[in-house]
Amino acid sequence: MQTKKQKPEPLERSGLKHAAVDLLSRRDYSRRELWRKLSPKAASSDDLEYVLDELAENNWQSDERFASMFLRSRAGRGLGPLRLRQELREKGISDGLIEWAFEESEEDWYDMAVEVARKKAQSLGSYSPEVKAKLWRFLSYRGFNSDQIQHALDDVSSGVSC
Repeated sequence: MQTKKQKPEPLERSGLKHAAVDLLSRRDYSRRELWRKLSPKAASSDDLEYVLDELAENNWQSDERFASMFLRSRAGRGLGPLRLRQELREKGISDGLIEWAFEESEEDWYDMAVEVARKKAQSLGSYSPEVKAKLWRFLSYRGFNSDQIQHALDDVSSGVSC
């Protein structure tokens, strides 16, 4: 005979704050991410809003800091600006804040596209029209725009990297 798991009691403000701080102690979260994680546990949405406002006032949660760190982290993995903008929007970051994060970023997207293309080209072998098409699709999926991709492909095809 199986015993039925009891649903935990909904959390009031202090419990929500504790859960939020526990999450934030591991990494930064956007406000929307915290809302999604905590809303199923919250006794009321008003309590959750109050806790999220308090965390933002105390600078324990900051969408600005989250956007900046997320951008730096994901760009370090070779993702381009188009994909990063999309991912930040999905995390609940406003377009204005996304633009601010990109302005603050010191990334050279053209150089990054070249670096990613060189690395991928080495694994694909000799340069051919098929390899060029694969590189285009790969860089496009990674989130680079057509100018950045063309710049990277010109660099790779010139023999500088291969």
